[in-house]
Amino acid sequence: MGLNIAILHVVLVLLSSWISCGTASVSYDHKAISVNGQRRILISGSIHYPRSTPEMWPDLIQKAKDGGLDVIQTYVFWNGHEPEPGKYYFGGRYDLVKFIKLVQQAGLYVHLRVGPYACAEWNFGGFPVWLKYVPGISFRTNNGPFKAAMQKFTTKIVNTMKEERLYESQGGPIILSQIENEYGPMEYELGAPGKAYTQWAAKMAVELGTGVPWVMCKQDDAPDPIINTCNGFYCDYFSPNKAYKPKMWTEAWTGWFTEFGGPVPYRPAEDLAFSVAKFIQKGGSFINYYMYHGGTNFGRTAGGPFIATSYDYDAPLDEYGLLRQPKWGHLKDLHRAIKLCEPALVSGDPSVTPLGNYQEAHVFNSKSGACAAFLANYNQHSFAKVSFRNMHYNLPPWSISILPDCKNTVYNTARIGAQSAQMKMTPVRRGFSWQSYNEETASYEDNSFTVVGLLEQINTTRDMTDYLWYSTDVKIDPREGFLRGGKWPVLTVYSAGHALHVFINGQLSGTTYGSLENPKLTFSQGVNLRAGVNKISLLSISVGLPNVGPHFETWNAGILGPVSLSGLNNGKWDLTWQKWSYKVGLKGEALNLHSLSGSSSVEWVEGSFIAQRQPLTWYKTIFNAPDGNEPLALDMNTMSKGQVWINGQSIGRYWNQYKASGNCGACSYAGWFNEKKCLSKCGEASQRWYHVPRSWLRPTGNLLVIFEEWGGNPNGIFLAKRELASVCADIYEWQPTLVNWQLQASGKVNKPLRPKAHLWCAPGQKISSIKFASFGTPEGVCGSFREGSCHAHHSYDVFEKYCIGQQSCAVPVTPEIFGGDPCPNVMKKLSVEAICS
Repeated sequence: MGLNIAILHVVLVLLSSWISCGTASVSYDHKAISVNGQRRILISGSIHYPRSTPEMWPDLIQKAKDGGLDVIQTYVFWNGHEPEPGKYYFGGRYDLVKFIKLVQQAGLYVHLRVGPYACAEWNFGGFPVWLKYVPGISFRTNNGPFKAAMQKFTTKIVNTMKEERLYESQGGPIILSQIENEYGPMEYELGAPGKAYTQWAAKMAVELGTGVPWVMCKQDDAPDPIINTCNGFYCDYFSPNKAYKPKMWTEAWTGWFTEFGGPVPYRPAEDLAFSVAKFIQKGGSFINYYMYHGGTNFGRTAGGPFIATSYDYDAPLDEYGLLRQPKWGHLKDLHRAIKLCEPALVSGDPSVTPLGNYQEAHVFNSKSGACAAFLANYNQHSFAKVSFRNMHYNLPPWSISILPDCKNTVYNTARIGAQSAQMKMTPVRRGFSWQSYNEETASYEDNSFTVVGLLEQINTTRDMTDYLWYSTDVKIDPREGFLRGGKWPVLTVYSAGHALHVFINGQLSGTTYGSLENPKLTFSQGVNLRAGVNKISLLSISVGLPNVGPHFETWNAGILGPVSLSGLNNGKWDLTWQKWSYKVGLKGEALNLHSLSGSSSVEWVEGSFIAQRQPLTWYKTIFNAPDGNEPLALDMNTMSKGQVWINGQSIGRYWNQYKASGNCGACSYAGWFNEKKCLSKCGEASQRWYHVPRSWLRPTGNLLVIFEEWGGNPNGIFLAKRELASVCADIYEWQPTLVNWQLQASGKVNKPLRPKAHLWCAPGQKISSIKFASFGTPEGVCGSFREGSCHAHHSYDVFEKYCIGQQSCAVPVTPEIFGGDPCPNVMKKLSVEAICS
């Protein structure tokens, strides 16, 4: 009994410290987060401020709000805010305060995931690399130096938020914070030191007195009062570790990240909606989409290694900030349906009634009489006709229908009523006038040093560059047999990754690289040596530092050896422990060739003399910004591997030579989803297009600089705008819609209404033609519709009449408008695709 009283006292102390900052207006119970005393079903979306530009933020936030979101969630990126110990930066893309205030101005809340470990496929997981060199440090465990650094930065962020009065307890938008990130699996691996660290991190965070709750995701033993939460493709199975904590899903994965050399994953909108509805019907009250806008890994921020520059994530807002349809619209409809159910959802736990072998109903009731039902069909292959409260409902496979009045269906997760869209890249600038400059293949006259043996790359470069030169001399005896027509000696190099160029006497001899799954690599092939002294120069290339795993302080990259020559008269020659010369980075980097001032410091070769497919070459051109405000991208498909800058700002790494391997077959929305289920771009470059933010451009005189590592053809590069190509609707004739339900509920109509096909182009565009239209049994998807066995012959006529020349139009899905029923007693649908221009 005494122990229980002591535990209760500790909990009360923690709770009192939690609400110490002002009057707490954010609280929680087992049903939901409450804001100002009102329980809320909260819909959130991740938008990472450094993965877009400040000029993009207002539009991204507004589109999130328009999509039905209540909350914007973001990590805090330590390495961006403290690039050097004690030197803080909150400007440009890292202006966290400005970002949060813009969210507040839009009338939305913020969930601030302080971490400060982020993972996020971000370089070094968001940790600054200088942290690796703090004496005695061991990352993310019960280690004094690490905890001191983590507490200092966390306190800095919290105090900055308090100074700006950004916590909800101060009248600001921040209603939730997060400490650490997905630490549960790490704690399990580390054992007792991990458990002690969890307890310390929780206590440290709570004592900062933010006035709002803290969460820990994927942390089953999150100490009270911290809420443990779920991350994953599905989280309906999840239960918090205490009965009085709400069921929260901090990362509902909308897709998956892209890696260089891997196919591009995507997640069907139907399955994503199904997973969210399933979570809500099981009592969930907070969902955050990871990502809602993924954005771009500008500069060298991509981690992995081998994470692509695009962090599109198949999110509802694409990399460029445009609506991804139908995902954005289908989720918007889902959110509206959930909000209609909110009074019942926050009032009590659901009752569950079986409706069949794979079907069940979850029913919520409130004391005031509100009733909401979720009818689920878990069968992956078959429709189900179920009876619920003396009414019959048809449920598509792998779907959930939402009934906000326990009677009328307003939404089904497998029935998309939202518009679909096909996007296109329209060239706006071809034929750049290029100049080139050849990078030196390891000149060791300046800023070089020599030591015995091989050095690890991260420790040597401090991750200030992707590039580290290793060079040594090899003296070949004129009597060697291979000089008289034998096989060349074989050079073997073992490297911890990630890519490697081998130069023999200044000439490229070979290249090799690893992958995300296996970043380590081995180069082993014949090399053309001559009698006398030969210079072997190895250019080791990093492609982002790892972002997940234990013991960050031990991670390494670069050529760790052994390095050897075999096939000589005396057999094998170990080069590992002879003298090696080192040069950090490239000469072009030291000269800042990517900047306006630095690019004028060397002599460039004019375009007509450019040698294509030349490795280690810098290219530059000057161009004027295209008209309009559409998002822009560079097509880098004719290049191999390197980096791109616009007016001194780094767009990021490109790697178009690394083609995606995998199985990109057909993908059904039905059935359990994972990151390898639905793939695209097999056999193509993982990423072809590279986002050029409009705000980085001036009207005239823009400097574009490219460093090509392996050899490419810059004459194939062009600038394009991303815009709508066509819009589609694909709707069943009796498909339920929220608008129709609201009309019936208001008493304005007393019978079910047919849905309408809504089409709209982007502002400034109009519907110029109808590519496809069929009322009947059409097949296929947007972009590849085809007629089925039943087709109303006036389908095209109707849309040409109502839609051509319009920015938007709406057509009822009814047989009469198409000239009569083309096939009575058959469930029909309408598929239409309209061209926007």
